[in-house]
Amino acid sequence: MKGYIPDFLRSSQVFVSLLDAEGVEFDQLYTNIEDVLKQFYVETATETGLALWEQMLGLSSYAGKPLDQRRSRIISKLRGMGTVTVNLIKNVAESYVYGTVEVTEHPELYSFTVKFVDPRGIPPNLDDVKAAIEEIKPAHLAVDYEFSYLVWDELDGLNTTWDQLDAHSYTWDELEVLDPSTY
Repeated sequence: MKGYIPDFLRSSQVFVSLLDAEGVEFDQLYTNIEDVLKQFYVETATETGLALWEQMLGLSSYAGKPLDQRRSRIISKLRGMGTVTVNLIKNVAESYVYGTVEVTEHPELYSFTVKFVDPRGIPPNLDDVKAAIEEIKPAHLAVDYEFSYLVWDELDGLNTTWDQLDAHSYTWDELEVLDPSTY
């Protein structure tokens, strides 16, 4: 701001003090404006903004849960509005920040399957995924969930032995989600 006043005022202690005080206030104002703008987007919203999004969408508060799980739940709710299709179910499930999902219809059984393809294992917020899908799916359809794990046949193609794998001291949980292509 000092660049906008005449030279003879730049040497005035009164004007310098005023400009310094106003500078602090303007900096705080710009910070507040940036913070408000962050709340308009789920991806950048803070704890306070996420609470407002949850309230606006009629979701129960998830205060205390990790912000990425709260964001996933809100995005899922936003994506879940409209006609229910396989793509909609896939988009809702994938919005939970876990990976690729395949949805297979079984019309003769009045059901569909949601398979978590990658990464392997069970998503950390599976209950949230189930609740979101339950909310958008037609009431007459059942839903099954499948998960990907390491199978013995995948290990057969590797040039390794069980002893070599055992030498890495994998826990069973680590081994069942191991990606053989990285070994």
